[in-house]
Amino acid sequence: MGAEPRYLAVPNFSEGSSAAKLGVISASLGGHGAERLDLHLDRDHNRAVFTLAGTESQLVEGIFAAAASAIGQIDMRAYVGLHPAVGALDVCPIVALDGPALSAARLIARRLGARLGDELGLPVLLYGALASDPAHRERHFFRDGGLRRLSERLWAGELVPDFGPRSPHPTAGVTLLTARKPLAAFNFELNRADLDLARTAAAALRESGGGPIGVRAIGLLLSSGRAQVSTNIHDPIAVPIATVLARLEAILAPLGGRVIEAELVGLLPLGSELGWPHQRISIRGYDPDRSLIEARLADSG
Repeated sequence: MGAEPRYLAVPNFSEGSSAAKLGVISASLGGHGAERLDLHLDRDHNRAVFTLAGTESQLVEGIFAAAASAIGQIDMRAYVGLHPAVGALDVCPIVALDGPALSAARLIARRLGARLGDELGLPVLLYGALASDPAHRERHFFRDGGLRRLSERLWAGELVPDFGPRSPHPTAGVTLLTARKPLAAFNFELNRADLDLARTAAAALRESGGGPIGVRAIGLLLSSGRAQVSTNIHDPIAVPIATVLARLEAILAPLGGRVIEAELVGLLPLGSELGWPHQRISIRGYDPDRSLIEARLADSG
């Protein structure tokens, strides 16, 4: 018999600074055999993004245990952060490494969602390919207005969770869940401390504003004083990060803006980094031996 298939998971927790809280959550994630490939922390976004590899059982058990820990560590009533968030375990995609594994990844996500809802009392809303309604495919649909507005929609019966209770958890909010292929989470930092510039550029960069297919973007202002365009690139093989950079630079140039640095969140699939102008714009957190999914999986055996 062959080895049991491995998948990735990228649970995002709404805590980006407390070592004590993150230590508890991290220990729970690793307590069932899943391997941590990467951890990205961001104080401004107030977010911890884990990348895990493991079998179905390892991922479901580990993420379930970490979600239980997060309920005791993160109180969404006090959440402050640049990144839109609606839950302690805010988002958790199960990632298929290739197309044929995507059907299995969807079943894993549903199994996890049922446990989070039934055993932890967390309302779970499915998005992306698992969305129960076409309007639910984008996370923005649930995050617009934050947890307060989402709670109102749940209490009013306007939205019904796919798993779990019909009202938000009193402290841990709501969890968004999906299954997908690898994407690129990538931030572009600008030369001006101009929130309006970042928001204008993000609106033009995202697919809905005429940008490349599969690009989602928001404009932010960091505590460092830099403006940032934070993106998710849904198919970074078809639309590499260099292509998104070129489009963003074309948008910024007439506005007097430019990209001065970039930042990788998590890992990239092999091929998505091709063509990046490293000599001109550095990528904070990027290491070709550590930042590619395939390289990390090869190291992990």
